[in-house]
Amino acid sequence: MSAQTVRPLPDLEPAVPLVLPPQAEAVLPSGLTVVAIARRTTPLVEARLWVPMAEVDIAEGALLAQTLFSGTGTRSAAVIAEETQAIGGSLDCGASPDRWLVSGDCLASGLDRLLEVLADALCDARYPDHEFSVERDRLADRFRVTLSQPPALARAELLKRVYGTHPYAVETPDPERVGAVEAGRVRALHERRMRPDGAVLVLVGDLDPGEAVELAGRRLGGWAGSGHKVTMPPAPSPVPGPLLLVDRPGTLQSSIRFALPAPGRDHPDSAAMQLANLIFGGYFSSRWTENIREDKGYSYGPASIVDHSLGGSAVILSVDVSTEVTAPALVETLYELGRIATLPPEPEEVEQARRYAIGTLQVATATQAGLARFAGTLAGFGLRLDHLARRVERLTAATVEDVHRVASTYMGPGRATAVLLGDAERVERSLSSVMPVETR
Repeated sequence: MSAQTVRPLPDLEPAVPLVLPPQAEAVLPSGLTVVAIARRTTPLVEARLWVPMAEVDIAEGALLAQTLFSGTGTRSAAVIAEETQAIGGSLDCGASPDRWLVSGDCLASGLDRLLEVLADALCDARYPDHEFSVERDRLADRFRVTLSQPPALARAELLKRVYGTHPYAVETPDPERVGAVEAGRVRALHERRMRPDGAVLVLVGDLDPGEAVELAGRRLGGWAGSGHKVTMPPAPSPVPGPLLLVDRPGTLQSSIRFALPAPGRDHPDSAAMQLANLIFGGYFSSRWTENIREDKGYSYGPASIVDHSLGGSAVILSVDVSTEVTAPALVETLYELGRIATLPPEPEEVEQARRYAIGTLQVATATQAGLARFAGTLAGFGLRLDHLARRVERLTAATVEDVHRVASTYMGPGRATAVLLGDAERVERSLSSVMPVETR
């Protein structure tokens, strides 16, 4: 194609304002908060129940999530599955150090039945021995496979190095520890910690918000708990130090992981931090991707995310590279961190990152499931949908100077905790010429 036939791209249209949907909220006498949001794009309803899980043994917490719907006093696991499938829906539960998250969906006409089944599990889960043992073995095998993968091992080493004895230090429990947990311990954990005080139920979909809140109150009004409320303690920030080289002899790749401090989800600097991270390595058009993927071919997919948790926030960098280019990839990573931290970004970079951040937020919340995911996460942090409107306002208002200031504050390479999983015999000498290395 000749230069004469290339036409310039048209200017982007102005960003569409974020419009918040109708919603209602109530706190039940038990302490459960119910938030209902109308999004009538399809005749479906999404449910997200966030229950705090602070300071729970992660193996027991993961097993509770895996077996919550394995049977109640009146319903077997098969009956629970049949009843949810009959209303075009499902119920599932997951666990992280911060929370248990029950996710459900159904036809709008089946919301009453979905909440009935959910209430039965919350109030009368029995964790039958046979079903529990089957699910326990399945979960242990899943974690065993996960922890055999270098990327998961590298993340596990990074979390331990950053968080030490804090609950965030272990995200994936030891499979042997999981396999040793008996059903009685999970029953006791349910009685002690699966409680409504501090929990938030979010309903999103083809519903009347006020009526949905009343329905949830009727169905879940009997859910109670005898334990005491526990909150997640503040997490330590990443501490600079030598690169931890974790030896994995014979591996063909090196897994590089960095953690940097970050402002909290609702901190005034959070929007500018998002833009700085996008410019550095948070999306395909970022500097880091351009450098080590497009220009040098060191890695297929470097990634940088701002990871928010109740106890604190951090920027997590991850990249896997061939063993022979480990040190050069580390050099370029440190270079890009130094560049974003010391030099103001170009106005065009900030504007492109701003458009991407606002656009992806609008796309992600355009569906019922996406809106439920955002609303459920925000609710766990004590926030509501108006946070999204504030986020768009802050992203829109962030200047080049704001992005530079935040990057200088949080993203300098001297602030990083670094871990590398690889073949020490082949990479230690070259890495030591780049930065101090501690080998294990």
